[in-house]
Amino acid sequence: MSGGRGGRLPSRHELPAIDEAALRAARLADPILDYCRERGLARWERVLDPVPIALRDGTLADVRSAARTARSAFGTKDSLPDAVPWALCAPFRDALDDLLRCLARLDAERRG
Repeated sequence: MSGGRGGRLPSRHELPAIDEAALRAARLADPILDYCRERGLARWERVLDPVPIALRDGTLADVRSAARTARSAFGTKDSLPDAVPWALCAPFRDALDDLLRCLARLDAERRG
């Protein structure tokens, strides 16, 4: 891995902590999407539909964007947990937070 400023950004598969965190979040998104589809929660299906794919197969930029999009669904009003059981949402939220922390550590390391 090239480190420091201006170095090449590694593939997410070269970063096991980020790859594992992204895959875990993707696995936890699947039952939430199923729940939304089964109950006709079109708004949340639209928001979350691209997330697992990006988390599984996307570049680091895709992973970051998907994680931020999904995490933004956990706001104070009209949020995902208002529509989907907390038992599904809480582990997903925690996995997203773990992933975002891993990405922040990478950013800090690259800044030197």
